[in-house]
Amino acid sequence: MPNIPLSILDLAPVPEGATPGDALRRSRDLAAHAERWGYNRFWLAEHHNMIGIASAATSVAIGYVLGGTSHIRVGSGGVMLPNHAPLIIAEQFGTLEALYPGRVDLGLGRAPGTDGFTLRALRRSPEAAETFPRDVMELQALFAEAGPEQRVRAVPGAGLKVPLWILGSSLFGAQLAAMLGLPFAFASHFAPEHLLEALAIYRERFEPSEQLDRPYAMVGCNVVAADTTLEARRLFTSAQQSFVNLVRGTRGRLRPPIDDIETYWTPPEKAHVSRMMSCAFVGTGPEVGEQLRSFQAETGADELIVAAAIYDHAARLRSYETLAQAMAQ
Repeated sequence: MPNIPLSILDLAPVPEGATPGDALRRSRDLAAHAERWGYNRFWLAEHHNMIGIASAATSVAIGYVLGGTSHIRVGSGGVMLPNHAPLIIAEQFGTLEALYPGRVDLGLGRAPGTDGFTLRALRRSPEAAETFPRDVMELQALFAEAGPEQRVRAVPGAGLKVPLWILGSSLFGAQLAAMLGLPFAFASHFAPEHLLEALAIYRERFEPSEQLDRPYAMVGCNVVAADTTLEARRLFTSAQQSFVNLVRGTRGRLRPPIDDIETYWTPPEKAHVSRMMSCAFVGTGPEVGEQLRSFQAETGADELIVAAAIYDHAARLRSYETLAQAMAQ
């Protein structure tokens, strides 16, 4: 078991030449391997209208992964609560908890996880994010024991107390998680700018709750591990291309690795993507193990959650296995 708790954030990437079904089957296979390698939890994320991500129906994807594993925690990193009525999420995750008790996490974000056109297709108002704190508290109430006079109940859901997490890439999420006494996960795998400040605010302002008596912070990062540094860097170019395409507004499926990323991006794109991916650790097992331990010491993270957008499934499995071995030493 790794001495620093390690988890996986899987975006169910759809590689070029593959289908969303292929991507979800590979996610389930990865989770089954991760369980054997000692990973703590396996999270999937809600994104819409993105042809390179297969986990739009996040609760369905989570149920599929739960069905292919036996004890690893599985959850959302996250569900974008402004897209949904809290009752619907309570029912969905209450159903998952009823079927797989003690194994379900519900990470909540307030971003839409999509573009403005798709937000309208979801029938949600752009102002829905403004009610995020109230919606989180409503969700907490729906998971609590139902009172005798309660008119609306989540069935299943009421009384199951599914653990909630607040996700964030800014100071807002840190403040809310602290106020509600919830665990906090910071999305430094793509937005690292406010990482240390957000963690400090979360810890300083934390108020104990029924769910949590002390702050618990999980920090995201990108990791690609391989037998050689050169091969790891080559595999990492798939993720780098995806971030460049995000900057260009030309999202697509996960591209194969290339030999020279310098031929793909312009100097301004390189600078932008490098800032977004500053929490990325690429190399051999010993190299990424040393880098991750330094990162954990710098942030004081209670847990690390790792993303790895690797084109070849066998190479992705090998990367996560190598990382688990390195961190267990």
